[in-house]
Amino acid sequence: MAITQSISKAPGSVSNVATGSYLSTGAGAAFTITCGFKPRYVLVVNETSGDREEWFYGMTAAHAVKRIAAGTWSNLTTTGITVAEHGFTVGLDTDICYASEQVRWLALG
Repeated sequence: MAITQSISKAPGSVSNVATGSYLSTGAGAAFTITCGFKPRYVLVVNETSGDREEWFYGMTAAHAVKRIAAGTWSNLTTTGITVAEHGFTVGLDTDICYASEQVRWLALG
């Protein structure tokens, strides 16, 4: 497993931005990112397949809106994104968390 990330906080800014990538070197699995703030929006994109999921402020835990590369949209209710005080967890959705596929993420707070 390899995780890279960068965090940017402008002085006096009320928002936080964090970006990074995740690569599972074993079997696909849920993963947790610590970005240093509680996100209000999270975007996760599987760079290999083009599939993506988004979580917006007000959604409940493990929920997300997913779009697969073919263009189909769906609502995730158990394998989506769960936001925590200092980051978020991406649930085991096999379109997003697939073995040896590069995932990129963006968190806004």
